[in-house]
Amino acid sequence: MKYRSRTEITAIILDTANRETTKIKIMYNAYLSYNQLKEYLSILIENNLLEYFEGARTYKTTEKGLNFLKMYREMAELLKTSTEIE
Repeated sequence: MKYRSRTEITAIILDTANRETTKIKIMYNAYLSYNQLKEYLSILIENNLLEYFEGARTYKTTEKGLNFLKMYREMAELLKTSTEIE
């Protein structure tokens, strides 16, 4: 597996949680260990990018998280375009 930045991992987590999902599904989709996942979830919740529903024990991407994903995709597209020109 190639090196992934924290930003890329964050985007994968937010994209997975866009469809309200469990901790296990996020862990498998992002290829993270349980300890790594706990750290990321904590940071994302703290920064209001991810929401946790205690009763259902699921996670959902917030509006702020969706904005992050949109900007991340736009930046990825810009970088892809600029590297193709060189």
